[in-house]
Amino acid sequence: MEQTQSNKEKTKKIKLDFKDSKYSTGRRKKSIAKVWVKKGSGKIFVNGKMMVDYFKRPMHQLIVTRPLEITNVLNNYDVKCSVTGGGLSGQAGAIILGISRALIIHEQGLKKELKKDKLTTRDSRVVERKKYGHRKARRSFQFSKR
Repeated sequence: MEQTQSNKEKTKKIKLDFKDSKYSTGRRKKSIAKVWVKKGSGKIFVNGKMMVDYFKRPMHQLIVTRPLEITNVLNNYDVKCSVTGGGLSGQAGAIILGISRALIIHEQGLKKELKKDKLTTRDSRVVERKKYGHRKARRSFQFSKR
């Protein structure tokens, strides 16, 4: 009985108060991130979990915190993200754009620093579609002369 209670506590989502926050969206590949930013202590939540628990790879964690590190406001803002679609890499890229846009809404002075590192523009690259008569988007079937 004690084990079931501890499992419920672990899976229980964290309830957050983001009433006076700024909202923005970010997209990358098939991922869409809804991001809320408010003054706080530097906590980042993704889909109700701490960022460290959601993104296990350190590279993804660095990517997500990049806009906050560049503007030197890592410990000044709390971030809440809701991400859907795509893989972890695309989701991290969507969160970056969302955080950058929300920070600009919060403080206009940060736009220059974020724009210098190209964090304010959407990365429009997506997977190319497969064509008929080909194995993949560009790869053809093996040709046999004889």
